[in-house]
Amino acid sequence: MRIAFFVEKFPALSETFILNQITGLIDHGHTVDIYADIPVSESKSHLDIEKYDLLSHTYYSPQMPSHLFWRILKGFGLLLANFFKDPVLLLRSLNFFKYGVKAASLRILYATIPFLGRRPQYDIIQCHFGKNGLKGVFLRDVGALKGKVITTFHGLDLSGFIHDVGDRIYDPLFKKGDLFLSISHYWKHRLVQLGCNPAEIIVHRMGIDCRRFTFTPRRLNADGRIQLITIARLVEKKGVEYGIRAVAKLAKDHRNLEYMIVGDGYLREPLEQLIQELEVADIVKLVGWKQQAEIIQLLSHADILLAPSVTSRKNGDQEGIPVVLMEAMAMGLPVLSTQHSGIPELVEDGVSGFLVPEQDVTALAEKLALLIKYPERWPEMGKAGRLQVENHFEIHQLNDQLIQIYEQRLIEDQKTVWTDRLRFYP
Repeated sequence: MRIAFFVEKFPALSETFILNQITGLIDHGHTVDIYADIPVSESKSHLDIEKYDLLSHTYYSPQMPSHLFWRILKGFGLLLANFFKDPVLLLRSLNFFKYGVKAASLRILYATIPFLGRRPQYDIIQCHFGKNGLKGVFLRDVGALKGKVITTFHGLDLSGFIHDVGDRIYDPLFKKGDLFLSISHYWKHRLVQLGCNPAEIIVHRMGIDCRRFTFTPRRLNADGRIQLITIARLVEKKGVEYGIRAVAKLAKDHRNLEYMIVGDGYLREPLEQLIQELEVADIVKLVGWKQQAEIIQLLSHADILLAPSVTSRKNGDQEGIPVVLMEAMAMGLPVLSTQHSGIPELVEDGVSGFLVPEQDVTALAEKLALLIKYPERWPEMGKAGRLQVENHFEIHQLNDQLIQIYEQRLIEDQKTVWTDRLRFYP
């Protein structure tokens, strides 16, 4: 199959779940092209980017200025420079009568540039996040490319994004899209609430390659030191503040704790200030982003993973199911997280870890104290976690399922074509 991936940023260290899908499909012999809005120049990149030579198969749309005047000026320049390549497609992208604000804002024009003179035909157009699903159906509608548009919804696109733009934003996608994938039952329910046909939704989870994560039962170090770890972008929904506060509540009575926070984001400075205010700078360390191989190394030396996710108070933004939880569980770490989004579909409370209410520092501290007090429970929890990931979140199984979903969608479409033809030839 020929498959196009629509993503916002590429390559992005925080979205290894998309990269795992891409490389898995390539390993199965399928051809994959990647279309992104924003090129990411990171000092650390995933090794598979080079291994699979993905950048040579990646196409970027021109950056669209936010200021209307500069957007129009740049758009006019794009028209002049590219008109000869595909005048029909460019004129279609400016059909204000048919596409309304999408055309008037020049969003379709900018998005068509990578397709001019090519108009590729794909079997599947895989869009990650709802906004890219909308982009996919509009581009297909103007004739920039062909293929079945399948959209995967993750969480942000059904929470914070909906809050910002309104709950009717996906109506065109639900009408014109071919299939919708949800990473959890929690978000499937939300899709139905928004008006998506339940018969066109399949729960298909994101996953990890368990072969890359060596399982090691956790046991208390001989010196009694306990290494806690959080791996997350430093944004509100990751709840890192509550992890720091919970550790601070235990710090005086448990001087053997070390808490490492791996990640970066706009909350780094406020979190550094919080660490100073709580007087736990000797225990809590912010170490910035790390490459995947470095993260695996850090997890191998950790004892407990904290993932205190919360719903953003500003716009209701929520998680999907954090991939780092899967990675930690695959390596045998007991985990402490929250009753948030689809996390309870991964972590079984009291079996592979503990789940507490969002923003509940006291509950976080209590469950963390319980894990500290009974380290003999760590191996049992770790084993249960590994089994859960192997059975339900293993990327190779999930990629096999994804290919079956694609093939079934194409078969159903072919059956429809033949049924329609037979109506004319009884």
